[in-house]
Amino acid sequence: MVVDKHVLGLELATDPRWVNIAQKNIHDILIDHAYCEQKAASSCISLIVQYPEKAALVEVLAPVVAEEWNHFERVLDQLRKRNLPLGPQRKDEYVEGVSKLLKKGGSRDQQLVERLLMNALIEARSCERFRLLWKEVQDAELSQFYHELMVSEASHYKNFLQLAKEYAPAEEVETRWRELLKQEADVVRALGIRADRMH
Repeated sequence: MVVDKHVLGLELATDPRWVNIAQKNIHDILIDHAYCEQKAASSCISLIVQYPEKAALVEVLAPVVAEEWNHFERVLDQLRKRNLPLGPQRKDEYVEGVSKLLKKGGSRDQQLVERLLMNALIEARSCERFRLLWKEVQDAELSQFYHELMVSEASHYKNFLQLAKEYAPAEEVETRWRELLKQEADVVRALGIRADRMH
């Protein structure tokens, strides 16, 4: 499966220096990654709890919760194999930045679409970073691990986009998605290279 920024729609590719530096800080990357998976599962649970009447959403996101939690456990396993502790969670400036892009107000469905698109953005960026780790990391086991997660995250990002089109006209979703992609590129550009973070 070929996954790159063009397939994902991302406007700005990750600086290739990120993965070279990240390799030298793999403990920090794995810690941050573990919490990213935990937050992804929590975000899906939150959407299901807040929108239980949305049958398609519940149907699509329930298995994603299980998959994200499985990823969390698998990252913990990678830490364990290396005798590395989990460590504390750190402020997620990327998610914070992306969250600020969301439109406030509007109808219940409009707010849902904004949240679904935010989740799609985060999944797309994660997928792109996983691809870099798969291609460049020297540790063969970690390389395979990130290849598997890259494939999984690619399907998650599509799930969120498809769900958004369940609750708003496809044309509107596509227009808003393109706006968010441009704004997300600005967030990434402003954050620069952070070798201790997944995003």
